[in-house]
Amino acid sequence: MPLHFTREEFDARKARALAAMERAGLDALLMFKQESMFYLTGYDSFGFVYFQCLVLDRDGRFTLLTRAPDLRQARHTSLVEDIRIWADRAGATPVDDLKAILAERRLAGKRVGIELEAYGLTGRSLRMVEASLDGFCTLAEASDLMDRLRVVKSPAELDFVRSAAALADDSWDAALAATRPGAFEGDILAAMQAAVLRGDGDLPANDPIIGSGAGALLCRYFTGRRHLDAEDQLMLEFAGSYRHYHAAMMRTICVGRATPRHKALHAAAVEALEVCEAAIRPGQPMGVVFDAHARVMDVHGLKAHRLNACGYSLGATFAPNWMDWPMFFHGNPVEVAPDMVFFLHMIVMDSDSGTAMAPGHTVRVTANGCERLSRSSLDLAVR
Repeated sequence: MPLHFTREEFDARKARALAAMERAGLDALLMFKQESMFYLTGYDSFGFVYFQCLVLDRDGRFTLLTRAPDLRQARHTSLVEDIRIWADRAGATPVDDLKAILAERRLAGKRVGIELEAYGLTGRSLRMVEASLDGFCTLAEASDLMDRLRVVKSPAELDFVRSAAALADDSWDAALAATRPGAFEGDILAAMQAAVLRGDGDLPANDPIIGSGAGALLCRYFTGRRHLDAEDQLMLEFAGSYRHYHAAMMRTICVGRATPRHKALHAAAVEALEVCEAAIRPGQPMGVVFDAHARVMDVHGLKAHRLNACGYSLGATFAPNWMDWPMFFHGNPVEVAPDMVFFLHMIVMDSDSGTAMAPGHTVRVTANGCERLSRSSLDLAVR
């Protein structure tokens, strides 16, 4: 099996999960997040787009309920031994198979946690789960139980994060080499992702973002490619991904020349990034970091052009999103802790002048502050 961690590491993770379940008064946990399944067992699949659930009971037994295409996937990538298959057929009700598993585990009348904040658990599927288990057991919201365990990285995980960060730097180097007046956005993206794949990395959990001209003011992927003008701006948000662990970066490249507005926005954004890094301290609420970002941006007259968040946690995530819990926003009480990993992004979208600027990179929380995981300069890039 291509398990990416030792059995000892997986055993320690399960022990922490069982302890968290006990503190929450849960007799079992129904996991619909692929991230939770990967973290606890190594199971690696995009099969979560269909009904799929990993059950962990109070005795530490795993049971995976999935479809036939993922039977061998689970055997090949995970340490789960008890794999149950629900059959594709007209009127299939996999929730009845799930109920049978819970009955087998003597969970009737017990308190069972369920991950509701999961891309794989659709509204329709949740209704089916609730209807099937109504009167059988008590379902309790437990969406953040595994998130709170995953947010602090082990030494082995940090090794993967560092590999991802190195791949992100390689991707940035490839972008710089490919960007010039007249360059095609598709060629730039191809060069960036090739650098990650050649370095034994993965495809990222969401589409890498590229935009030039007016599109540089967007921070979401959109389809359609263009060639860069003689004077242009190119915004890139991308990630190195290694064994699904992500290290994100964000940069704006000035094409042809940097305008005075580009230079001013860049100076403000880099200052904000450095102030945020200085605000990251163990025990500090995450909201304090955002407030540091906002103060700098607002002093530079950029309140109308900044966002209401300036970063988020990163880890091993699956499509459609590499963003992980928690996020930097005003008033967030979650406390920063050593070995958390965060992406800090200072996004400025000046629609009045049509100017974009967005430096960002990934950091690890240390005992006294934070460590940049990127080797790349924050200097304004002009090509």
